[in-house]
Amino acid sequence: MEHPAAQGQAVLSLDGALDVRSAADARAVLHQAVDRGTGDLVLDLAALRAWDATGLGVIMGTHRRAGRLGRRLVLRAVPAQLQRLLVATRLHRILAVEGAEADQSADFVRGHGHGTTLPGLAGLPGAAALPSLSGPA
Repeated sequence: MEHPAAQGQAVLSLDGALDVRSAADARAVLHQAVDRGTGDLVLDLAALRAWDATGLGVIMGTHRRAGRLGRRLVLRAVPAQLQRLLVATRLHRILAVEGAEADQSADFVRGHGHGTTLPGLAGLPGAAALPSLSGPA
């Protein structure tokens, strides 16, 4: 869903799930929005209830496409659990995230970025350097 926004900005809202089942449709809509506009493309995630690695790949692909066209993808109203995933994967350093959740990521890293190994990652190179996903929501 597209919303009116400040000049030089387009706002799209994602609703429901961004996963393997919805990825192709979401990718097409997001890429079309990037291709036809100028300025920031704001992706409002307030109504996003579920995501998987494929959905995260759609966001990253949109980010790269926007960058190639001199635009910026900005994530707004990122759900707390997704914000923790972005911090754990260090994607919060690459993606532009606005709002209160983005401000909390620095607190999360300071409080939990002390080298806790994530379940299922033990034994992988660098796994011990990842912050824990179990922290304050």
